[in-house]
Amino acid sequence: MFIQLKFEAEISVPMFAHGLCAGFPSPADDYLDDAIDLNRLLVRNPPATFLWRVDGNSMRDAGIYHGDLLVVDRSITPIDGDVVVAIVHGEQSLKRLRLNGDRPRLMLENSDMPLFELPEIAEVEIWGVVVCNIHWLRRQPGRGQ
Repeated sequence: MFIQLKFEAEISVPMFAHGLCAGFPSPADDYLDDAIDLNRLLVRNPPATFLWRVDGNSMRDAGIYHGDLLVVDRSITPIDGDVVVAIVHGEQSLKRLRLNGDRPRLMLENSDMPLFELPEIAEVEIWGVVVCNIHWLRRQPGRGQ
């Protein structure tokens, strides 16, 4: 299921001026820089941008998990290595696009799953390119995640 985005108001969130240290922080790094608009940060082309909720774990080794929310842009030309929404024989699918060799390949990224092989005659359309993954680290009330 995808959701088309509506942008009626700016959503500004305070942003710290420095990067977030994943080691030992400096006590001087506790000041705010400015606010950013999440719409502008996540969406480059509003009419071509959609949200998709991930169903399944076929891309878990890429850091994309069941229940994550993806920002997908249809106006971007896919390149090798992009995570894409592909339509394979009429079914939506999330895969890694590989363009090396004589024909494109779509790859799963879950080492516990079998290889995904496209038949030579497969009907495939790249619907859009995933530009951002919103991964909840805390269970969201009412979402059952």
